[in-house]
This record gives sequence, C-alpha cells and structure tokens, in this order.
Amino acid sequence: MSLLKITNLNKTYPNGTKALVDVNLELSNGMFGLLGPNGAGKSSLMRTLATLQEADSGSAQLDDVDMLNDPTGVRKILGYLPQEFGVYPKITANQLLDHVAILKGVHVKSERKDLVEHLLQKVNLYRERNRSVKGFSGGMKQRVGIAQALIGNPRLIIVDEPTAGLDPGERNRFHNLLAEVGEEVIVILSTHIVDDVRELCTDMAIMNFGKIVYNGTPANALSALNGKIWRKSIERSEKEEYKSNYNVISDKMVAGKPQIHVLSDSNPGNGFENMEPDLEDVFFTRIND
Repeated sequence: MSLLKITNLNKTYPNGTKALVDVNLELSNGMFGLLGPNGAGKSSLMRTLATLQEADSGSAQLDDVDMLNDPTGVRKILGYLPQEFGVYPKITANQLLDHVAILKGVHVKSERKDLVEHLLQKVNLYRERNRSVKGFSGGMKQRVGIAQALIGNPRLIIVDEPTAGLDPGERNRFHNLLAEVGEEVIVILSTHIVDDVRELCTDMAIMNFGKIVYNGTPANALSALNGKIWRKSIERSEKEEYKSNYNVISDKMVAGKPQIHVLSDSNPGNGFENMEPDLEDVFFTRIND
C-alpha cells in the first residue's frame, strides 16, 4: 500500500496566476478523482507531481520519495498519461511500447518483448499491435497511453482528462481498464467530467482557482446536500429572473426546456420540487461558493 502526501503546495505563474494555493491532499491505493472546471489548477497539480514543472513551496512525498526534489526517483515509480498523448506519425503500438520500455530501463530484449505483449493483451490491443498508432481511434490511443504508463511497475499513475472526446463505448472500455489498474496502485484521475468521478472513484477532491474546495468521499458530499436541491423547468426568457431571486447553482436543457437546480435549506415554493442530489450538484455548489 502506497501513500502520497501533498502539503501546502503553491505555484504562481509569471503572469500572476495563482495555479496552486496551499494544496493539501493525502491519497492511498485506489482511484482518486480530481474534479474541477477548466483552469481550476488540476493540470498544474498533475504537471507538478509529474516533475514537469516546479512548485514555489510545499512538499509532496510518495512513500520514501521526495517528489519535488528527486525527479529521477519520481520517474522510476510514476506512470503519466497527459491530456494530449502525442505519438510519432508512423510508429506502431508495438514499437511505441518497446521504445518507452527502453527509456524506462528495460534493456533486455526478451524481457521487453514479453512485457510489451503482456501490456497489449491487458489493454486489448494485441491484434492491433502492428498498426500505426496515428490511425487509432481516440479510445485506442488512450489505451496505448495507459499501457505505456504501466511500464516499470509504477506506484502512482496520473491520467489527465482521459475521456474527453471519447464515444460512450470507448469511454466504458477505458473506465473498466482504469478500475482494474486502480486496484493495485494510486491512480489520480484529473477531469472536468463529473460522471467519470461518480462511476470510478471512492475518494475525490474538487479544485477551483487553485484551491481544494472539497476533499472526501462522493457519498459524504452527496449526503450533505440531502433535502437541499430543488429543480424546476422554466422558460428560457425567465432564467435571469430566477437567477436574481433564487440560489441557482446550475441550469441545463431537459426535453428542450431549461431546468434549473436551486440550493435551499427549505422549500422555495413557486412550483419547485425536491430531488435527490447528484455529483453534478456537489460540483456546482462547491465551485459557486
């Protein structure tokens, strides 16, 4: 069982943007969801942990490895699937994984061959091993990305916005693969897609403007909103009026009409109905605080 402890992590970019503000998290084996809107600081945190940028202050310790001061040690135990997983134009899946294995220190050719075959089987791409990765679908590229992240028996795997742009079938296959991987190591799933966290993660945090605004289980976050979320279908022309008079946390189109969700300790009246909160309500409640 590994333990990742992040303490008072701060990062401000030269333009003055505060990307990380006193970030404190503690993670152990399993799937951890890092949720937040675009620009919340998720990728800044992921890049810092992946040794791709330096923090201004704070610490991050993965078992016995100082993640901020020992980048070589980190890279030996880290698997990373960035938001944009680039590949060489004509390289096959087999060649790509073989190349990454060499970079990660697997120098015996027979060992590499066995490892690459095992990983291609694991991500269900063995039959496609001699195809150019450039021609793969988005979901297939992400599965190759997970395969390369697994090389070297990592203790921590970071996946940044992994299901953006995937169709429902590819997304489900990728979820199943992530869930299997998460049984053995710490997996940080950074995403703005609420459903990814709801379906995969037992623990989560929500980030906004560089800060952690919630850290706990999805279940506890939901129970805190029990009885407090109310919904109503309205006309499009009424949206601004309702936003002026109620604590509207979100609005979305349902059957062609706007449906608003309101946060209120008591019945707001005026035709609102109480509803079971979902993780999207948690998300909007926290980022609108």
